[in-house]
Amino acid sequence: MPRPSLQISGLTGSGDDGWSLFYRARAMKAAGQPVLELTIGEHDIGTDQAILDEMHRAATAGHTGYAMVPGIPSLRRAVAERMSAATGHPYDIENILITPGGQAGLFAAHHAACDPGDRALLIDPYYATYPGTIRAVGAIPVPVATRPEAGFQPEEAALTAAAPGAKSLLINSPNNPTGAVYGMETLRGIARVAEAHDLWVISDEVYDSQVWEGRHVPFAALPGMADRTLTVGSLSKSHAMTGSRLGWIAAPAEVIERLITLATHTTYGVPGYIQEAGLFALTRGPEAEAAVAAPFLRRRQMVLERLDRQQVLSAVPPSGAMYVMLDVRRTGLSGAAFADALLDECRVAVMPGESFGTAAAGHVRVALTLPDDRFAEALDRLFQFATARACAA
Repeated sequence: MPRPSLQISGLTGSGDDGWSLFYRARAMKAAGQPVLELTIGEHDIGTDQAILDEMHRAATAGHTGYAMVPGIPSLRRAVAERMSAATGHPYDIENILITPGGQAGLFAAHHAACDPGDRALLIDPYYATYPGTIRAVGAIPVPVATRPEAGFQPEEAALTAAAPGAKSLLINSPNNPTGAVYGMETLRGIARVAEAHDLWVISDEVYDSQVWEGRHVPFAALPGMADRTLTVGSLSKSHAMTGSRLGWIAAPAEVIERLITLATHTTYGVPGYIQEAGLFALTRGPEAEAAVAAPFLRRRQMVLERLDRQQVLSAVPPSGAMYVMLDVRRTGLSGAAFADALLDECRVAVMPGESFGTAAAGHVRVALTLPDDRFAEALDRLFQFATARACAA
């Protein structure tokens, strides 16, 4: 048969796409093994019944045909109002494109920012799909490492060193996988680099409703940055609507105009009944988002309390998002080896830090996504395993 294209064949770079342990854990569960899974950012609650009722109402009312490719006007307007309130910058309907989830938004945003062969910066550690998303548009991913000692905050000097010749910079705060929430000095440093090197900034803000310490500042809120920022948002995390695949890009109108053309030739929009449900979800206000986020703050505390009672594992306390990154190097294992052995011996699945870049090596990411009693059991197994390995090392 003909050979698949080099571009599609090379999305994962030199090999593993970062998800092999997740696939193995799911295969074990499918075979009937009782795995406690702390891998992906999937809520342990379903989408709220009232949102599902609105989705059903919209579907039975006839919103099952082609929807407007840019998104239904009422939802675009609601997102624009949300962005305006968050940033202080005036967004209108022409600044918003509704996308099939945040991942599609990241893909489209890089298409808008980069030509084939362009250098596209991203912060390391990064969400596992980021490099492949950049390669998918023909650009070259250039990781910029952060340090645990600096709270995994991007440092201006490192960005400045990587920026010459780049076209874009992908940032993510609150951050997956580290839980870092970028402070004002970090954001100002990013802004200085973006301005000095004329970079597009693609700001992944899908965890903006999950902040435990400090506050989330949208990058487009910084002076002069809205005109060079493509903000990606989603209802997946804020409203437990992961499977609904409903996100957006907020950007200058001339960029959105071109992205609508891209959507016309790729996704052709998002089902209308899902958009109607998303609009309803947004009208429920911050109280509904806080209720979805509350279990993750509680489970974060469960991890921190256990960390205080032992000397093997350590962590930079996450300021946001639904994960904790644990440093496992005192066990003598890499993050990948730790995660593999934990799954085999204890039937607990976590993501190896190496799935998220070189700066996350020697760590594992724990998703705070099981009900409290099962989460406590998984943590107990994990910490006991780590202690035993450290003693044997």
